[in-house]
Amino acid sequence: FGSSDRHPNFSSRGPPGVASPAQPTAMGPVKFDDIPKVATEVLNDDYQVSGYVLKTKQKTSWAGSVFSSQVDLFASDKCSTPAKLTWKLPQPFGCTAVNIDKLEMDKGGQFKLEASSDKAHKDVKLECKSDLADISKITAVCTFTGLKDARVMFECKATNPQDFSAEATYAMGAAVAGLKFTPKGALPDFGLYFKHGPMFCSLMAKEQLGAFGATGFYKVSDDLKVATAFDLPSKGAPKMVVGLTYRGLYKVKVSQDQSVCCSVKHHLEKGFTLLGGLKYEAGKGAFSYGCQLSIE
Repeated sequence: FGSSDRHPNFSSRGPPGVASPAQPTAMGPVKFDDIPKVATEVLNDDYQVSGYVLKTKQKTSWAGSVFSSQVDLFASDKCSTPAKLTWKLPQPFGCTAVNIDKLEMDKGGQFKLEASSDKAHKDVKLECKSDLADISKITAVCTFTGLKDARVMFECKATNPQDFSAEATYAMGAAVAGLKFTPKGALPDFGLYFKHGPMFCSLMAKEQLGAFGATGFYKVSDDLKVATAFDLPSKGAPKMVVGLTYRGLYKVKVSQDQSVCCSVKHHLEKGFTLLGGLKYEAGKGAFSYGCQLSIE
């Protein structure tokens, strides 16, 4: 008695000795495709269940540029160490008006360039994406955040504006709702998520209301988080996965296809992180494992 400790899921308001439910957490608008991200991060991130990977990331003194590499070890007989190299240049050649967010060359010699600028207007961000090979594939993106609690984005092919997508998300206290349009369908895609204290849920409807997806997330404590996802595609069987993460280091998930994935992350020293995982498919009797070393 007399302790000042309170359950993290309750607020201090209310009569003495009586816990009040936590108030809904106000959220900001997000990208449409990021609506289920709170749950999918638990279910999808940091699972290295096949192959061996070496990742490095180095921030340089050249205008804050960052160099990253990813090497797949023992990938094939033709090339044992295929690599992907990436540069990030916040101020290329001293130019502060444009940022090069990604300049990448993959193991097949293909390039990706992503550049952006927020200098045109304080509420506008302009982006450009290219493969540096085909001008018809250049994509232009404009994001507007000048409306309170709203985010609007328009993306199109630079040489063919009719090939576009447009999306808008709006935050309403603890909820965020969104729409995404393309010229291919009469109906837009719909998305909604709600967050209340340690709980989160989302619902997505796509492909002319022919495909649905739902996610759930619960923060049991600062160390333990659980999540689930259910997908009902327009074609094929429904899919479901349940997973948990402990202290951000240990993860496990189980899918409806009778597969189980486990992952362990270990910080060897500052800047050295080892990630290992395995996958067992009970229906096929198949087993795989992988390992990733990150240096930064």
